[in-house]
This record gives sequence, structure tokens and C-alpha cells, in this order.
Amino acid sequence: MSKVIGIDLGTTYSCVAITEQGQTRVLPSRTGPNTTPSVVAITENGKRLVGHLAKRQAITNPKNTIHGAKRLIGRRFNSPDVERAMKLVAYGCIEGPHGDVRVNLGDTIYSIPEIASMILQEMRLLAEKAIGEPISKAVITVPAYFNDNQRQATKDAGRIAGMDVLRIINEPTAAALAYGFDRGLEQKVAVFDLGGGTFDISILEISNGIFEVLTTIGDTFLGGEDFDERIIEWLRKGFFDEHNIDLSNDKMALQRLRDAAERAKCELSSSTSVDINLPFIYTCDSGQALHLQTKLTQETLIELVIDLIKRTISICERALASSELQKSDIGSVILVGGMTRMPRVQEEVEKFFAKPPSKGVHPDEVVACGAAIQGHLLASGDNKTLLLDVTPHNLGIMVQGGLFDVIIKKDTTIPTSEKKTFTTIRDDQTQVRIVVLQGELARGEQNELLGEFLLDGLPKRRKGEVKIEVTFDISADGIVSVSACDLETSKTQAITVTATSGLTEEEIAIMAAENENVLLASEASDAFENERVEIERLIREIERLLPEAQPIATGTDFGGAALQKAEQTLKKARFAIKKREISEMQSIREPLERTITLLRSVIGKLKN
Repeated sequence: MSKVIGIDLGTTYSCVAITEQGQTRVLPSRTGPNTTPSVVAITENGKRLVGHLAKRQAITNPKNTIHGAKRLIGRRFNSPDVERAMKLVAYGCIEGPHGDVRVNLGDTIYSIPEIASMILQEMRLLAEKAIGEPISKAVITVPAYFNDNQRQATKDAGRIAGMDVLRIINEPTAAALAYGFDRGLEQKVAVFDLGGGTFDISILEISNGIFEVLTTIGDTFLGGEDFDERIIEWLRKGFFDEHNIDLSNDKMALQRLRDAAERAKCELSSSTSVDINLPFIYTCDSGQALHLQTKLTQETLIELVIDLIKRTISICERALASSELQKSDIGSVILVGGMTRMPRVQEEVEKFFAKPPSKGVHPDEVVACGAAIQGHLLASGDNKTLLLDVTPHNLGIMVQGGLFDVIIKKDTTIPTSEKKTFTTIRDDQTQVRIVVLQGELARGEQNELLGEFLLDGLPKRRKGEVKIEVTFDISADGIVSVSACDLETSKTQAITVTATSGLTEEEIAIMAAENENVLLASEASDAFENERVEIERLIREIERLLPEAQPIATGTDFGGAALQKAEQTLKKARFAIKKREISEMQSIREPLERTITLLRSVIGKLKN
């Protein structure tokens, strides 16, 4: 089998790794770091950007920059979580033809799996560049508490990206595999996974090369972005209290707040305080430029997010109870995800488990490494290491009275198959509707609808005489298949439960072909070319603004300085392009963006 890569498709950052000759290595991004921002953008000239380049231009192009797409994947447009997410982003979301979420990017509407596929394609290209050969197979990770819709949508994204997804595995399971692979460990471990958008806690037993998940519980809408949002709201409120101006109504200002919040949060993992300075954050109708300057301390940050941290601990309590273990039974606690760098998070985890977390894994890279190891095991046929994962939710069907009848219980080891026999509830009933559900609540409508199908052609009998056998199968990926069979006639109807808000096979094929066309058209471009295009776009914007700013700027101290600074910045930018130095172009980007904001402030004065 050809080489298999492991991909951690994250909410805020993604990572790719490969295992070769017994060694696992993380592959670098185009700009050097081992992680790539999970950001996709379309520039004004229609060019697609992914990763660092997309993130850098987010402030000047917020409506055409997609971030946090993982929080929307596999969800219905009318779900509360989607409604909540839409309030936090600058880009537009609409309802798709299947009740799914679609986003506006440039002049085109994309499905969420398409956006995810662009990130996965970038991971694939990074791997091909590092390895020097084509890559077509991958193992992709998902949060342990992802439901079937979300798993299937992720697998569809891999297919659109041109890859055969051999396995979808849970992120905590991948982390445990990377931690314990080939070490001869005999212990129970807890994986505390707090990433950018989701939280999972999984408890596994590692023994003789067998990694068996005992329980997994999580929250697919609890992560670093929620921490960021608390800081954003704190900044927004502070500015409103001082100036009576709501920055949330300004898409560009909101993106600047988001970037500042993320940077401040990261810096406070190693500092006691951080200064936040956002000059020219807002221009009044009078033309007056307002600045945001404040200080955020660790103490204030903890006050803002302590309830989020406590939520993770309460989920840990439920996981421990579900596993029927004591804290003393846990041999190691593994921290996964960027948010676990926050000192207070580490303190709370240590306090709960009564032991310091392990320092033996890299929180940003361990999941991709585990996926790469799993890919290597599948490619090599190695049967000495075995992953035994579980289904995170109860699975069953809706029965008479609208109740939820569980067929496969939560925390059942997968792959698995279970059967249960049902009967008709009316005389001469010739068809039954099988409604497939997932969740933990007693009432059917309170749980997640996975799909439904009709079994018709039943023989006319008195109620209770027709026997219908319903079979649930769950693959190693966690993908669910359901069948119903009339035991008298052997008439059978079955479905592979795909996301009810997902894509058709025809749509996936079309999207994959379009994605490949984009890839072929851009193969010759590299990081320098992408950076050059964006710098030239910023230069053109400054050149467009300069004539408008000239009348009021001339003869004033403020305006004259603004014009002089703009000309100097333009000169440096043009020189950087001429030298073809990508590092110089990257360093000039922020001054160009500040110059645009400055000129717009000057123009605001002119118009008033």
C-alpha cells in the first residue's frame, strides 16, 4: 500500500504527519511552523488562500475569510449551535438545499465539507512536498463526541480533497496511541483534549499493544474560540463604556478584536499581563480616529473564562463515573489541544485527577502523530497494535409514543452490530417508518436525527403479528448503517446513515473535480507568489485611497504625516517585491494594513 498520512483537522489549526520506518514526524507548513491555520479565503482577484496567508489578510477581507468551519460541519442550519456560531463570524452563512450550512466566499457559495476539503488538500500538498511523491490515502481525526453526521461530513471532505480516507478516528484515541505506541505501557490513561472548538475527555486502557477506550464524553461547542469570545466581549464592552460605540457592528474592527484576543490569550499562558493596542480601531462621523488601548491580566482572564474551565471538569466527573473507575486508577493524564497551555486549565486538571499531567506529548502535534501511526499500521498490516474505540452516544429508533428505544448503548466498543425485533401497532399495517436517532434522552424528538427510511410491502396481519428485525452496524470509523427486515417475507430495506444535512454522491463528485481543477491551476504557485499577490492588493488599495486623502491631508500635521508614512510604506513594499524576499514581504504586511486604516481615517475627516 502507498504511504498514508495522518491529519488532525482542527478548528483553529490543522497538522499533518507521517510514520516511516518506525519514526513519526510532523510535516512543516509552507511558512515554517508545524501547524497551519484552518482558514480559507478568496482574494478580490478570485485567488484562493489557505492557512497562514489566509489568516494574515483576514482583517482587510473579513467577509471572504472563513475560520472555525469545523464547528459548522455536519450540522443543520436551524440548530441552536449554528445560530450561536453565526453571531461570532464576519462571513455570511445561508441554508443549503439539504438543510445544511453553506457559506459565501467571494462570489460563490460553498458547503462546509468543501471548505474543510480545502484545508485537507493543503495538508496533502504539504505532505507531497515533504515526501516527494503523490499522496492519496489518509487517516483523519475528529472530536470523540462528533455525531454520525459530523463524521460522515468529514469523510466527504477528505474525498473532495482527492483522498481515500482509510479511517476516521477520535482525537483523544489518536493522542493516546501516539503517547503509548511501542512503549510497552500497562496502564489506564485519561486524555483531556481542549482544542480550538471542541472538548473531549476519553479514558483508555493500554495493555499489550491494545488501546481500548472505556468511555468518552465531550462538548462539540466548547473550546479556545469560546475563550477568545469572552475576551472579545470584554474589549467590546470596555470600548463601548468609554466611547458609547459598539465595535461588533464593524466587520473589520471585529476581526481586529478577534486577532488581538487570540494573541493576548496565548501570551497570558506565559505572562501575567499583556498590553492590547489597536490604533485607529474606529473612525467617527466627524473624522476623529479612536484607539483601543488596555491591559489584560491573567486574573481578569480567569474571571472571564472560569465557568468554561469548570465545565470541562464537570465533564471529566461524568466520564470517570461512566468508566466506574477511581481517580487513583488513572496512571497518566495527557493534555491535548492549545488551550491546555493555559496555566489555570492545567491547575484544575491536576487538582481533579490528583496528579500532574504528563509532559510527554506536544499538545498541538500529538493527534496528527497518532493518526499517522494508525495510517502506518493500516498500510503495513501490523496486527500487534489494536485500537478499540467506542460509540460516544446511544443509538436506536423512535417507537410508539415518540419514545427513544436504544439498540446500541453508549460506550459500546466498535465495530459492532446489534439486532432488535419490533412489531406493528395497527391491524393491516403495510409499511413502517424507521426513524434513526442518536442521543441520551428518553423522548425521540429530543435526540439527534440521523436519518429515516420506509419499509413497505408488509403482509396484512393483525397488529403485533408482523415481526420486523432492525439491525444497527457501526464501522471502525463510527459510521452507522441500519437495516429493517420483515421476518415473514424477508423483505429488507437499509440505509447507510449519511448526514441528513450533508451532500449527495453527485455533489461530492462535482466538488472533487472542481477542487482538482483549482489544484492544477495553482500548482505552479508557491508561498512567495501568494504573498506577492496579497501585498500587491494592499498596495493597490493604498494607491486608490491616497488621492482621496490628499485634499485634507496637505497642510495639516496629522494629514501630512499620514501621507509621508504611506509613501514610505509603499516604497518598502515595492522594494520587498523587487527583492523577492518573502520574509520582508511578510514583515511589511502589517504596516500596509495600518496605513490603509490611517488613510481611511483621514478620508473620514475630509467627508465631514
